[in-house]
Amino acid sequence: MKIGKFTVHKQHLAPWLFLALPLAMYAVWVIVPILQSMVFSLTDRDSILYGRQYIGLGNFIRLISDPTFHLALKNNLFWMIAFVLLPIPIGLAIAMFFNQDFPGAKLFKTAFFIPMTLSYAVIGTIWAWIYHPDFGALNSLFRSLGLDNLAMQWLGDRRYMTGALIVVGIWRQVPYVMILYVAGLKNVPVELVEASMIDGAGWWQRFVRVILPMLRPATVVAVTISIIDSLRAFDIVYVMTNTKARAAEVLASYMYSSSFQYQDYGYGSAIAVVQFAITLGFILVYVHNTMKKETEL
Repeated sequence: MKIGKFTVHKQHLAPWLFLALPLAMYAVWVIVPILQSMVFSLTDRDSILYGRQYIGLGNFIRLISDPTFHLALKNNLFWMIAFVLLPIPIGLAIAMFFNQDFPGAKLFKTAFFIPMTLSYAVIGTIWAWIYHPDFGALNSLFRSLGLDNLAMQWLGDRRYMTGALIVVGIWRQVPYVMILYVAGLKNVPVELVEASMIDGAGWWQRFVRVILPMLRPATVVAVTISIIDSLRAFDIVYVMTNTKARAAEVLASYMYSSSFQYQDYGYGSAIAVVQFAITLGFILVYVHNTMKKETEL
């Protein structure tokens, strides 16, 4: 009996022993920095090395009247709307196209996935050349079509800067969404689609009434991931503007410039806490919906 209890305890203990090292690493590199940022956000800390003074919610009150913070928040909202409205339908359309059997389908599918394999430094370099006002591919195309009035300073005009950066982000996001939908389409029962064809359903009716509802789990994941990625937007903004262009500021880039360029760590930490709270809200909604569906099953 004693041996049996020991065996049961060992079975319960074994998974935790395997998870101990990953959990410890996650705590050191994720949980502790988050808690440190929360503590820093309540101080006027202006350096990593020197002391700090507790100022309560002073940094958060300062955010309320900071126009650059408002601009960064608004730009993040634009990123979020664009990432939900464009990559998802485009990725779904491409996935539907590649879900058919035709010569070279795998080759084209791989070609569409290439942007996901490139680093942001490479992507920034490619698109900086495309947006170049004098020699860039985009303005050259407009000029060759006689549309000279559309050729402009894409990264030098504050009116178009954020939109130009969002296009770059979408270019990289579409392949990711496409892969999610390609995987989702593999789970759509062929018998169900064939039955709807026998019943006389056209292509659009099959898509709307049969395929799209079956892709709901993939859509939920795609929307959630796209929202989180839009809130994490930093690399492209940093690489293509070096955070010097205030018009393109997002929360992550403003947090970086406040902390590491202006040495205002307390204020930068307050921005990070706000960004973390917004992201956590979307993650909790996603987790709640996922757990609710699993309970219903």
